[in-house]
Amino acid sequence: MYSNKLIDQTSPYLLQHAHNPVNWYPWGDEALQKAKEENKPILVSIGYAACHWCHVMEKESFEDESTAELMNKHFINIKIDREERPDLDHIYMDAVQSMTGSGGWPLNVFLTSERKPFYGGTYFPPIAAYNRKSWKEILILVSTAYQEKNNEIKSQAERLTEHLIAANSFGIDKQSETQSDIVFTKENLETIAANILAQADKEWGGFGNAPKFPQTFSIQFLLRHYYFTKDENALKQALLSLDKMIDGGIYDQIGGGFARYSTDIKWFAPHFEKMLYDNALLIGVLSEAYQLTRKEIYAETIHQTMQFIEREMINEENGFYSALDADSEGVEGKFYTWSAAEIEKLLQQDASLFCELYDVQEKGNWEHNNILWLKRSIEKFAITKGIDLQELKIKINNWHKILMNERNKRIRPQTDDKILLGWNALMNVACSKAFVATGEENYRQLAIKNMQFLEEKFATENNGWHHTYKNGHAKIPAFLDDYSYIIQAYIHLQEITGNSDYLIRAKETTQFVLNNFLDAESGYFFYTNQFQTDIIIRKKEVYDGATPSGNAIMAANLDYLSVIFFEQDWHLHSQKIIKSLSQAIIKYPTSFGAWASVLQLTINGVNEIVIAGNDAFESLYPILNKYMPNKIIQSTQREQPLFPLLKGKFKDKKSGFFLCKDYVCNEPIFELEKFLQNCNS
Repeated sequence: MYSNKLIDQTSPYLLQHAHNPVNWYPWGDEALQKAKEENKPILVSIGYAACHWCHVMEKESFEDESTAELMNKHFINIKIDREERPDLDHIYMDAVQSMTGSGGWPLNVFLTSERKPFYGGTYFPPIAAYNRKSWKEILILVSTAYQEKNNEIKSQAERLTEHLIAANSFGIDKQSETQSDIVFTKENLETIAANILAQADKEWGGFGNAPKFPQTFSIQFLLRHYYFTKDENALKQALLSLDKMIDGGIYDQIGGGFARYSTDIKWFAPHFEKMLYDNALLIGVLSEAYQLTRKEIYAETIHQTMQFIEREMINEENGFYSALDADSEGVEGKFYTWSAAEIEKLLQQDASLFCELYDVQEKGNWEHNNILWLKRSIEKFAITKGIDLQELKIKINNWHKILMNERNKRIRPQTDDKILLGWNALMNVACSKAFVATGEENYRQLAIKNMQFLEEKFATENNGWHHTYKNGHAKIPAFLDDYSYIIQAYIHLQEITGNSDYLIRAKETTQFVLNNFLDAESGYFFYTNQFQTDIIIRKKEVYDGATPSGNAIMAANLDYLSVIFFEQDWHLHSQKIIKSLSQAIIKYPTSFGAWASVLQLTINGVNEIVIAGNDAFESLYPILNKYMPNKIIQSTQREQPLFPLLKGKFKDKKSGFFLCKDYVCNEPIFELEKFLQNCNS
């Protein structure tokens, strides 16, 4: 068996390639120096453990000895896990998209020995197909060009690098600067809502065409838009999107949890990988939907998804794993799909009813097998069949237990068991929001225990953090997303516990970001810290993709903490970067959904809520449970002069409830119900 330089890595994706005949190196000084010494181009191949086409290209090309011989002879070959090094992935993905107009994974990009890109693409077949040259042809053409047209190659690489630098040089939008507070108008929020709804699929929910991603930021904006304006169209589209996802194949009907995206408009056929961040963001928006509507299906889905997380995505230290693979036994979706014969054998006399409910067909509804999904809701099915809804739900619960027991006997998809700081912070926020929505104490305790784990394993000296952890070892300096999400997690944890220490840590971490990531001219934050030296560009990321932009979350964090600590400069900083990006946010809100929510809260203003008294924490949950997305809440059982909102509020008696705006507070109310009614007015 072959072994290469990846054998000592901890990333499951890199370890998958550790026995390829390709002489893979991890990204680092050894490989980069070797490229210079041998005057060879660098081949960087980027993917991740749950990536289906990454597995395909590995089997077809990287495990093939004749292909490996070509790669080893002509290139220094580097494998990168995009989730370990998202900074490198961002840079080289931008390069490939600039060259080809498209991107994806696996990402294969060729660099000069100075790490500058000159050619690349995504998946290449082993023989010419799909209007693509074969991988071997590409290797020969690139190698020949590098040797025979080296000056042209280097010039091309220089031009492309200059283009990437120029594209990253955005900053202050002068028009937005002169508009001042014209940005912060409710008319702009109406425009954002209209632009989101213009892309809405009114039949199947979601936004745009296939492939369909959850787009939780757009759904969250619409839920909150309804809260502020009572716009029924916004609420209808938000709930339709959630309902259709919950009924769809993108949701694991048996085991809970959401797959990454749907390949069709009906949410029927998912790409079966399950990512931690998707489930965290969906739990968060489902929590808001449940608080707003009290529709029981949202609480049920929160609980089922949290059960999936606790069952399959957490280690003994209370750290959350990154992902579950789409494939098992080399077949995508095999772990999750069923034949009609299996269902008949397991459910016997109930099989026909189950098959009708979940669209199970004799010949299969997807690639000769069946994805379980609900063409219509359980409620509508019960009415159509004349079955009592509660009786049907009891049956469904029993069916799920039987099928789950059977599924547990199958060979499982691989777990990507590296633990990422940012994704764990997103899940930590989800735990907090799930507790707020449902009152399930276990979720609050899980958030507390997970944060203890993160602080113990990821934190460094002077308020810094690492990015990734596995086998007792944390490594790689944390990126902007990691920092912004962990600050957000601290904020939510303080709200659900009353522990003001979390706010102190949030402030310290924010100051670290300001000191080490800030682009002083534009006000935005770089993705990497100022001391990182192995990248050709310090990028500034502002788009909201599968996860929210670190800059958007920092804008929210700065605004929130400016109130907590009376840091007026932080509020102005937040407004500055929102203004700078405002035209893009308003015109293209589905690409800037997290930003849109920050703008939404800025325009509508926040309610500052204080609970102070000996039993303050006992009164915390009913206030948290009330849907009020534009609130800042602090509770205390002692005098805390460090915090402006708490100063002078504590009296040694029954808790007082204060509703404040800009630190100006109403007289305390000492009856919880009366205070809650007052919040409505």
